Amino acid sequence: MLSYQHGYHAGNAADVHKHALLAVMLDRMAAKPKPLWYAETHAGRGLYALDSAEARKTGEAAGGILRAEAEGWFAADHPYARALAAVRAGHGAAAYPGSPLIAASLLRPADRIELAELHPQEFAALESLMRPHGARCHRQDGPGFALSRCPPDPRRGLLLIDPSYEIRQDYALMPTLLARLHRKWNVGVIALWYPVLSDSAAPHAAMLAALEAAGYPGTLRSEVRFAPARPGHRMTGSGLFVINTPHTTDEEARRLARLFEHRL
Repeated sequence: MLSYQHGYHAGNAADVHKHALLAVMLDRMAAKPKPLWYAETHAGRGLYALDSAEARKTGEAAGGILRAEAEGWFAADHPYARALAAVRAGHGAAAYPGSPLIAASLLRPADRIELAELHPQEFAALESLMRPHGARCHRQDGPGFALSRCPPDPRRGLLLIDPSYEIRQDYALMPTLLARLHRKWNVGVIALWYPVLSDSAAPHAAMLAALEAAGYPGTLRSEVRFAPARPGHRMTGSGLFVINTPHTTDEEARRLARLFEHRL
């Protein structure tokens, strides 16, 4: 399906969780001199405006990045804060970066960025935005893109898998996809984002059980909880499952969990 557009949700609580951890992981990896490969399966358009009609319609950023910054969650030298500052310097105070632009803000000229996005309008915006950063953009199905690129060159790298989960089958497909990717690229950092849902039989539960049963090395399961964006909204949290987690990422995950817990 191609109906999902992240502009309505940019900067929400889930973005804060996902992007803060992503920024920390990339910062840790970029601290070593060897080049790395960064890729995404569902990149979106890469840049959003928190004062756009779409963002104002939902108001989700008020409970996400705007509240986090007002409460001082991220010091100026935090990788997430550095990326936000760099993007705002170039695109204005209301700009909010998607994960492609966060990565571009933190990586080095020798690092490679490859991004997949299937939605035609989102892809066109992504390609225009990321071309000056040297990124290769592919209008391609995300899982197929990932399988075709792994193992990458260089082999050091991080792959972010971030489906919209509009299609319920995505939950069932993810364990198989991660297993195939890890077999092809056993040294890669593979990060899967997922929504934490309030349903009594939430579909993410079976997915996580399968992922944890696989016994991957260096795994991190980070989850935070928050109030639903509006009455009846099913998403009450954000999760990230990581294979070959970069050093000290778990410390940031615990810090974020405490911050979110105090907000409830």
